[in-house]
Amino acid sequence: MNINKFVTPEIIFGNDAIRQAGDACVRLGARKVLIVSDKGVASAGWLEKVIDLCKESHLPFATFIDVTIDPKDREVEQGCQVFVQHECDAIIGIGGGSVLDVAKAIAILATNGGAISEYEGIDKIKKPLPPMVMIMTTAGSGSEVSQFSIIVDSNRKKKMTIVSKTLVPDIAIIDPYTLVTKDSSLTATTGMDVLTHAVEAYVSVAATPLTDVQAKNALTLCAQYLRPSVASKTNKEAKEAMAMASLQAGLAFSNAILGAAHAISHAIGGKFPLPHGEINAILLPYVMDFNFIATPKRFSDIATCLGIDTRGLTDREAGNAAIQFVKELSSDIGIPTKFKQVGLTEMIDHISQAALEDACMITNPRDMDVEQVKQVLNHVL
Repeated sequence: MNINKFVTPEIIFGNDAIRQAGDACVRLGARKVLIVSDKGVASAGWLEKVIDLCKESHLPFATFIDVTIDPKDREVEQGCQVFVQHECDAIIGIGGGSVLDVAKAIAILATNGGAISEYEGIDKIKKPLPPMVMIMTTAGSGSEVSQFSIIVDSNRKKKMTIVSKTLVPDIAIIDPYTLVTKDSSLTATTGMDVLTHAVEAYVSVAATPLTDVQAKNALTLCAQYLRPSVASKTNKEAKEAMAMASLQAGLAFSNAILGAAHAISHAIGGKFPLPHGEINAILLPYVMDFNFIATPKRFSDIATCLGIDTRGLTDREAGNAAIQFVKELSSDIGIPTKFKQVGLTEMIDHISQAALEDACMITNPRDMDVEQVKQVLNHVL
């Protein structure tokens, strides 16, 4: 019998769950917390909400909100300086994937020291991290439950993938109500990131029965609720469903890891300022087509989860239907289908090499070499 491991934080899910933020830190023994966020979250009012909750819990705090999209190593260093200067001993991250990834990376440096680039790869973190409470405000990255942190190396212009079970937060808070402040474009790109997580986790070579159930549920929820979530900020049912999809896809990929779509996306994202979810959405159908021969039955399963009637279809026909579904979903919610539509007309060689070096490529179901990555990119141009 195979032995399967599955790591997860304590999870608090539901409308108004954010009210648990201060008490969650107190339960972890925090005496002074660093709140990591960004200016967008602050302008939406969520940062002030967390500050008020810390005050209610009589928990001293400091703040660091200089986090940008595709966060850089220098932001991590600046945040760590704030952590040390204010003698913090715990971290709250409140925001999207960029914020939570920086919060985790600050935690690494706070107890392990050095440069964040030293921890690129798998299991490079040696010392325990400070207690971490992560509050997700987008239905997207799954970082609130994952063992990943993605940070850009400014010198190499490369997204570093840091993977370690020590990065799994102690407590994850998912409050679907926070999604109502997100515009349709961000809802669309983060939602396609969720779908990509679910697809890649399900076909990963590290998939297990424990990850499969999470990935399949996330696929079904995305198929049913991403369109209405993009269409309306106030669709409560759709927001709750996409928050759950993001959570379940995050649990799936945190344990099964990902694949070529994310490996290539990280390589592109380190060079070009494009939304991560948008890059994934453009790549996903073409990576699915490339990977099909490695696990045909799994792609047929994906079609079924997406609501496609696969009775009487071969695995290839079902897989093609799933690929077409993903393309149509992207189109319906306003995401381009080719890189030339977002200004990328040429892929330089080192994109392909950087993709092969990314940790996510290790669990892709089909082996890839530089030429095969280039072939996929040429199809997407």
